[in-house]
Amino acid sequence: MASQQQLSVIKGTKVLMVGAGGIGCELLKTLALSGFQDIHIIDMDTIEVSNLNRQFLFRQSHVGQSKAKVARDAVLKFRPHISITAYHANVKDPDFNADFFKQFNVVLNGLDNLDARRHVNRLCLAADVPLVESGTTGFLGQVTVHVKGRTECYECQPKPAPKTYPVCTITSTPSKFVHCIVWAKELLFAKLFGDKNQENDLNVRSSDAESSSEHKDDVFERKKDEDIEQYGRRIYDHVFGYNINLALSNNETWKNRNRPRPIYSGDVFTNELTRQNGNMDKNFATDDGTSVSAMAYLGMKNPQDIWSLVENSRIFLEALKLFFTKRGKEIGNLSFDKDDQLAVEFVTAAANIRATSFGIPLHSLFEAKGIAGNIVHAVATTNAIIAGLIVIEAIKVLKNDTSSYRMTYCLEHPSKKMLLMPVEPFEPNKSCYVCSETPLLLEINTLHSKLRDFVEKIVTAKLGMSFPLIMHGSALLYEVGDDLDEYMVANYAANLDKVLSELPSPVTGGTMLTVEDLQQELSCNINIKHREEFDEEKEPEGMLLLGWTQPFLAAEKDDNKSNGNDASTSNASTTATVEAEMDDEIDVIHAGKKRKLSEESKDAALGISRVADGTKNHKVLEVLADEDDLVMLGDEETGTKKKRLL
Repeated sequence: MASQQQLSVIKGTKVLMVGAGGIGCELLKTLALSGFQDIHIIDMDTIEVSNLNRQFLFRQSHVGQSKAKVARDAVLKFRPHISITAYHANVKDPDFNADFFKQFNVVLNGLDNLDARRHVNRLCLAADVPLVESGTTGFLGQVTVHVKGRTECYECQPKPAPKTYPVCTITSTPSKFVHCIVWAKELLFAKLFGDKNQENDLNVRSSDAESSSEHKDDVFERKKDEDIEQYGRRIYDHVFGYNINLALSNNETWKNRNRPRPIYSGDVFTNELTRQNGNMDKNFATDDGTSVSAMAYLGMKNPQDIWSLVENSRIFLEALKLFFTKRGKEIGNLSFDKDDQLAVEFVTAAANIRATSFGIPLHSLFEAKGIAGNIVHAVATTNAIIAGLIVIEAIKVLKNDTSSYRMTYCLEHPSKKMLLMPVEPFEPNKSCYVCSETPLLLEINTLHSKLRDFVEKIVTAKLGMSFPLIMHGSALLYEVGDDLDEYMVANYAANLDKVLSELPSPVTGGTMLTVEDLQQELSCNINIKHREEFDEEKEPEGMLLLGWTQPFLAAEKDDNKSNGNDASTSNASTTATVEAEMDDEIDVIHAGKKRKLSEESKDAALGISRVADGTKNHKVLEVLADEDDLVMLGDEETGTKKKRLL
């Protein structure tokens, strides 16, 4: 039972929840049942079918509606006298600034991406409001407390970066099934059904194009009056036959690799393409285009079957046909959606045909959907446990019970007979540029790199600023905002395309730039060091930022545990990104000097077991993504760094 002091604190508290997904549903329910009277929720997402197995406040009838608003309505049915304010919006919207955050006593996070987490962390620091972070994946989970000046902030330690693959690996030398999935989803699907103007690394020139005088010869363009089956076979032969043959012409590539096998539709179908009897219109489609199914039309029912090459080829051609005949109005605007049955079928079939070419084991539709849709199967019980721990830590924060703050980790298997492992929070990292304002160092070629490169690769991508302002001394080089006049906008746009050393206030070696985000109320100084050359493989961005908590890449696991990303297409850069999509995210344990547990408790919390000679074996928690986040347990030799749950 809560004490009178706790009840008094709870009733007078104004709470902000960010995220109404797997953890958010449990958290809102627990807050309401614990006596909290004034709760605000921000979530930009709408409810999807795949949410219903664990986000218990939602029902089938709610699909497509706002998560925040439906969650509010559901809880008010059994707690009608409390106040719940729902915002169907992005927490990064300008309305949710530091002044907005200052009205709350505590902020509770249940987000699904690193960028938004960093944004909330910075607003909490600016508003001086305590933040309780959380994340789950499967049976694993965590709750961490971040209080300005007392504990480390969310960005004091490095976070896992999305897994990236070189585009050349995806397009030319795949060795894992996830490579085939990324190719099918990010390149082929996007090229056929997505934005035609989007840059794409697929070879679009046909064998006839070399002798053609016409500049435009995109094989993916459907010719006027071209039969859909002929078009489908032409695409099939181009991507699985001609392009593979083209790759084989580079003998150097295959000196130490197995050579792939080109596959043409004529080799797969010795006769005319076999069709199922029946009317094309009877393909089990409904008014909802996403329910059109090539599997249903071809009489294939079990998603856990591994299809043969012929079956994959039939699904590929049938799915392509159905997109053009049943969903033609969507062509040009589609992006992959894991809840789109036809899209999943097409990507699975395309990935399996490509895997066949490269001698990679095939996967079922069920497995391929998990990889393509970044699905990590969640455990609702873990979400409930973590939600309860969030409320416990929130109450400690509200009571200002600093000595009792704990970062708590939920383990899959007992360690020292414990499934919940509490660890005392770390002190702030003195080298953190977010909460300690430590200057950063940027090595860059100031004679070649443009201001645009600095903004996109450093300010936005690495520092996570949404509305940046860049100054050199008193000279304003760049600014983003809605209140700028046309002259200023044109002036800053012109600066973006200028080399750093040729800006109105030249940026050269020894220069210090000040970068601010007025919404996040974050400011950091960056010392510029001119550097002539960079290693294209190790430093593909052509610049190196030092002094920030650089994300680490989770180790690559076997194919059926890899995940693909949700971007609509890859660009013409050097890598394709793969990151998992879940409800809430997990951190990775780092060794720290500020833990005050016993040595035995520390070891248990960090997953360390002592062997007979007293040395330590580390079980490293590798975070690949987020629920809630995919975390893999792997053995690592003594001496390697322990990673913290992200």
